Amino acid sequence: MAAEPGSLPDFKMLALFGCGAFLLRGAGCTINDLLDQDIDVKVERTKVRPIASGLLTPFQGISFLGVQLLLGLGILLQLNNYSRILGASSLLLVFSYPLMKRMTFWPQAYLGLTFNWGALLGWSAVRGSLDPFVVLPLYLSGVCWTLVYDTIYAHQDKEDDLKVGVKSTALRFGDLTKEWVTGFGIISICSLALSGYNAHLGWPYFACLAAASGQMTWQIYTVDLSSRADCNRKYVLIPYN
Repeated sequence: MAAEPGSLPDFKMLALFGCGAFLLRGAGCTINDLLDQDIDVKVERTKVRPIASGLLTPFQGISFLGVQLLLGLGILLQLNNYSRILGASSLLLVFSYPLMKRMTFWPQAYLGLTFNWGALLGWSAVRGSLDPFVVLPLYLSGVCWTLVYDTIYAHQDKEDDLKVGVKSTALRFGDLTKEWVTGFGIISICSLALSGYNAHLGWPYFACLAAASGQMTWQIYTVDLSSRADCNRKYVLIPYN
C-alpha cells in the first residue's frame, strides 16, 4: 500500500519486515510462554509447550528471548528515525499482552492491537510518516480480524480456562460467538475496503478482498465451536486468507 501507485514494493523492505515479523512475533510467543508457564501446565493444549513441559528452563527461555530481541533491534535500526520510535513503542504491547487474560475478557482485542502494529510501521518505514486515512482503517481491520480468528481459537480452551480462572472472548461471547465474530468480520472487510480506497488501489485489490470475505464467511458459519479439532482447523485457515 505504501509503495508508489503502479510500482512494486521495495524488496529490501519486504525482506526486513518479513524477518522482523518472524522475530517479534516469536519474541511475543516466548514472553507468553515464560509468563504463562504456571497456566500452561493446567491446559490440555498448552501443557506440552517447551517451558511448561520442562523441556527448556526459564533461563533458557529468557536467553532465547534476548537473541530474538537483539536481532529485532538490528532490523529496526535499519529503518528511519520515525519508524524506530514507532517500532520500539510496540514492545509495551508485546510484553504486557500475556497478562491481559488475567485482567479482562478481551485479551483477543489486546492481541489484535499488538499483532497488527505492522500496519502502522510498514507505512511509516516507506513514507517516513503516517497517513491516518490509510493506516488507521488498516489497523482497525487487523484488530477485528484478530478478534475473529483468535476467538475461534480460544474456544479450544474454554473448559480449561474456566477451571484455571483466565478470561477470553470465547467465554465472554458464549453462545453468541458467531454473531459477535460476524460483526467483527464485517468491520474488518469494510475497513480494508476503506483503506484500499484511500490508498487509491485498483480493482484487483477489491476482487481479492471480495474473495477473502467469502472465505471468511464460510469459515465462520461452518465452524463447530464445540469441537477443538475444528476450531483449530479454522484458526489455521482464517489467518492465511
